[in-house]
Amino acid sequence: MAFVVFFSVRLPTPVLLVFLLLLSVDTHPSSAQSSLCRTSCGEIPVRYPLTIDDGCGSPYYRNMLLCVNDSRLLLRTPSGTYPVAAVDYADPHLVVTDPSMWSCRSSDVDGAAPPRRPANPFSLDTSTRFSLSSKNDYLFFNCSKDAVIIEPKPAFCERFPDRCDSACDSAGYLCRNLPECPDAMTDRRTSCCSYYPKASESLRLMLQHCETYASVYWRTVGANFPPYDQVPEYGIRVDFEIPVTTKCLQCQDVRRGAGACGFDTKSRSFLCLCEEGNATTHCTDGTFRRHRASAGVIAGTSVVSVAGAVGVGALVWYVRKMRKNSAVTCGVQSNENRLF
Repeated sequence: MAFVVFFSVRLPTPVLLVFLLLLSVDTHPSSAQSSLCRTSCGEIPVRYPLTIDDGCGSPYYRNMLLCVNDSRLLLRTPSGTYPVAAVDYADPHLVVTDPSMWSCRSSDVDGAAPPRRPANPFSLDTSTRFSLSSKNDYLFFNCSKDAVIIEPKPAFCERFPDRCDSACDSAGYLCRNLPECPDAMTDRRTSCCSYYPKASESLRLMLQHCETYASVYWRTVGANFPPYDQVPEYGIRVDFEIPVTTKCLQCQDVRRGAGACGFDTKSRSFLCLCEEGNATTHCTDGTFRRHRASAGVIAGTSVVSVAGAVGVGALVWYVRKMRKNSAVTCGVQSNENRLF
């Protein structure tokens, strides 16, 4: 049952402002952070260590992934933001698509020649736990023969072993068997060579002398024995690491509450995110109550405005000041200095 009490008082302007400030303090606890950790973006599952919500997952992947309209998962890199087509946690990697790359779907009507359009070379921040997979192959189209060594690599390496890594292989398997359009290079209107850049700078230099490029990764299908268990597909495979810690394993343990591994958004220290709040180890350790008031966690805490605390102190100080300085005559305050 709610009671509403009306007061008819004259409050000096400073006291009235402080009183209104106190009313604006939000003392309602927000929902637990574990309920705010989304587990998917569209049809792509999002699990530890990856995260699309701050404070969830591992801090190593903080702000790296973005979910647009709860349907499109994007990867942020120094070279741009790229759509994520798939994520695999058993063999930790994600597949990124680059719209600026060439593919059979972006070729001419007859499927023969790549379009003349600039491509931004894909790059990763080397300080993160993401890395380019060795299962990627790069194809370059219509390169300048004056600037790029375009030769069949086996024969070239036999003749010039010291320059073998500098050649763009014109006899590469993928140039002769492009995924989705294996006959695209048969009319000779488009040249193709395969080269694996050792750094993003090498990729940029290649694109200065080639019209465009494509990345093809080898997807494991598991139907046959290696190497016949892999099929080429367009895309960039990006590997990631899964940090395994005792605290995270204890937090995820069903017998201990089945929490979600997360971190404090200010200190980046480990937190186990539970429905009741946030704990330092697991959801049944009884420590989550202390962490409900932690200022470093976005959710699972009681939200109390700092301005409210300042307002309380200001009100106490003002009342004392008024009582001390008020002119009292015969024990009765005048209308000018009356508080209530």
